[in-house]
Amino acid sequence: MNRTRRLAALTFLVAPALAVGPAVAAHASITTAPGAASRATCNVGRESNGKYHLWGVGFPGGTKVTYSGSSSGTVSTDHSGRFDIGGLSGSKFVVKTDDEKTTLTCAVVHH
Repeated sequence: MNRTRRLAALTFLVAPALAVGPAVAAHASITTAPGAASRATCNVGRESNGKYHLWGVGFPGGTKVTYSGSSSGTVSTDHSGRFDIGGLSGSKFVVKTDDEKTTLTCAVVHH
């Protein structure tokens, strides 16, 4: 894939994150257990108060998700497979499902 196509694909993925915060996009790398298909993604954005906002989509509904980094904890996804956590002190997190089939690394990318 050439650079232009990669940038176009990244722009498509980053556009929703840009609507949340100023010139900040999320980067996620996904590690999935063999045989398990995952569409889960996570995003990190900077809030206006200098804290960070972590959210994810594409997880199974009602799944417990553990996040770790400079802040850590566990949260359940809603029925549509989303979670949303604000007021965090770090800009890089590892997010895992409770069954550990999906592991994502999310960090803020400044443009």
